[in-house]
Amino acid sequence: MSNMFEFVAESRDLSGKSAAKAVRRDGNVPAVVYGGKTGPQSIVLGQNEVGKHLVHEAVYSHILDLKIDGKTEQVVLKGLQRHPAKAQIMHIDFMRVDVTQTLRVHVPLHFINEDACVGVKAGGQVTHAMTDVEVSCLPGVLPEYIEVDLAALDIGDSVHLTDLILPEGVDIPVLAQGEDHDYPVAQVVKTKVVVEDEADDVVAEEDASEADSDKES
Repeated sequence: MSNMFEFVAESRDLSGKSAAKAVRRDGNVPAVVYGGKTGPQSIVLGQNEVGKHLVHEAVYSHILDLKIDGKTEQVVLKGLQRHPAKAQIMHIDFMRVDVTQTLRVHVPLHFINEDACVGVKAGGQVTHAMTDVEVSCLPGVLPEYIEVDLAALDIGDSVHLTDLILPEGVDIPVLAQGEDHDYPVAQVVKTKVVVEDEADDVVAEEDASEADSDKES
């Protein structure tokens, strides 16, 4: 898998909340990279550069190049903290990747043929119970997304985790916990139809007429 994204960072001592706040005031993002045979390392990235990368869905399920002080290592994005009210990234967690070690990553689900779905054509509506799923695999076979084909679903039908078609070498860890964890991913439900009650309309018209009569008298 070729890398699409490169994050450029510099190492810095970020011990304490005051240090992190100072980094943010300078327009940067405090972060940490951990995992592998090397200890955790505090780093700083540019807010603008980070923001440009994060608009791409693939960055969340891709092997990334993280260049720290000119030295590049491969990582995945494991944690992201955003400001609750501003378009600002508060903190990032990166995890180092070992090509020989299995990793767990959340991968986006891409729903296809939703408009052509049997149940939708019959008047139903698709609801999504999940937008991503955690997978387990070696870094070399990590998928950027998993397609979910909804074409054959009728009203009342659903797609579960065990129905997903996964690339070879990719597993969904939660399924190992038993059938109770075969969660629904999407389903087609019957659309609620609001029917007007003509009797209520008649009563409303009569009430309006009586109100007008009272005003005239």
